[in-house]
Amino acid sequence: MNNIPKVNLGIVAVSRDCFPVELSRNRRDQVVRECGKRKITISTVETIVENEKDSVKVLEELREKNINALVVYLGNFGQEGPTSWLAQKFDGPVIIVAAAEESGENLIQGRGDAFCGLLNVSYNIGLRQLKPLFPENPVGLAADIAEKIENFLPVARILLGLKKLKIFTFGPRPQDFFACNAPIKPLFDMGVEVMENSELDLYDIYQKAKDNPEIEKVAQEMAVDLGVGNTYPDLLPKLAQYEAALKTFISDNLGSALFAVFANKCWPAFEPYFGFVPCFVNSRLAAQGIPVACEVDIYGALSEYVLTCATELPSTLLDINNTVPDDMYKDAKDKTKNYKTNDLFMGFHCGNTAGSCLLQGEMKYQLIMNRLMEPEGKPDITRGTLEGRIRPGDITIFRLQSTANCQLRAYAAEGEILDIDPKSFGSIGVFAIQEMARFYRHALIEKRFPHHTAVAFQHVGRTLFSAAKMLGIESFDFNRPSGQLFPTENPFE
Repeated sequence: MNNIPKVNLGIVAVSRDCFPVELSRNRRDQVVRECGKRKITISTVETIVENEKDSVKVLEELREKNINALVVYLGNFGQEGPTSWLAQKFDGPVIIVAAAEESGENLIQGRGDAFCGLLNVSYNIGLRQLKPLFPENPVGLAADIAEKIENFLPVARILLGLKKLKIFTFGPRPQDFFACNAPIKPLFDMGVEVMENSELDLYDIYQKAKDNPEIEKVAQEMAVDLGVGNTYPDLLPKLAQYEAALKTFISDNLGSALFAVFANKCWPAFEPYFGFVPCFVNSRLAAQGIPVACEVDIYGALSEYVLTCATELPSTLLDINNTVPDDMYKDAKDKTKNYKTNDLFMGFHCGNTAGSCLLQGEMKYQLIMNRLMEPEGKPDITRGTLEGRIRPGDITIFRLQSTANCQLRAYAAEGEILDIDPKSFGSIGVFAIQEMARFYRHALIEKRFPHHTAVAFQHVGRTLFSAAKMLGIESFDFNRPSGQLFPTENPFE
């Protein structure tokens, strides 16, 4: 995927000047060796930070090596002032970890006291109002620290991606979907750029793309992607023209940003003018790491992009749509495991999910829009969805959203898609999340989250929680286990 950042990781050791500097150097080298065992590419900063001059020298070395994400490692007690100054001046995500003592046989010259020093560093970090990542159990042996670094990589990718992201929008939020509307100021606070455009702009770039030499090539790629699901081959040139128009728009308007996503109006005026629904094109762009959120859902596009950075895989945007009928639950008892009926729901959207995430994608027409726009005739302008069952397997649902008064909130819940036929239309699957009913009531409804949720096809809750804390998001909800009440939950229920 070319639309997500590459993390160039570096590690710098710090040392208290009254402790043996070799202790930090040797322990740092052990961490680097353990990273190698995990196939983690990490550059060693040779300078050990013992004072502020060393920190200045380290910053220069970081620039020379193009390091954009930093591991600050306390091999011993460390100097909290120069350490936190370095974290403040470095222009990228930072994780701070520390060394545990290795052996009871070496607690005179070989004792580092990093367990103690990390507390001082955390205090100094607070004075500077910084938000580096202090992972769970931040003090450990070399192998433990390498594991923390591995977990930091997707977090760093998210923060680097958002820092250079531009969200392109086309059209106002639909009248009946105010839930997708939210203030955009918090996006700028995070460093995300937003460029809003009209539906007429979208139609204009589409018309101007009619002679784009890429159209024939893209149409051929579409046919290959669809395979036996290519039910409307006559429609592919129009869809290819739309895809070529959007990609040209990115290259013409990216500016200082490096990465892009879209939040586009897709109904009801879209179909009569363009002559199709854009869902299949949206699915193809999602497969390339460029999410396109439906219904001008700006925070939906942002949430999808966060998941794409977290997993390096396509994500999707679905409605938390409908309950699973009791008869379906009973008929599939061998596949519902230990989930209760109200742990299940169906995730659905018209047809925007990447083909690689479906069991067998097929191009169809959008049934709901067809009822509205072509109730009497054969489907024409409502064609263009990619429909099919979403593949069973692990998922994480996630949403990053602004409230009306510009406060950022987020949620994440890990679960799975079950191998159950949804018996319905669209890109759709039967989702299972433990204690979903309580999560739905006391997180989604209570915190006023909209119906769209971004879906990652991995368990990435830990990554999302860490990234949210580094972004300064105080409100982060999750599906609490049975017996652990939500703050608003009735204890007498």
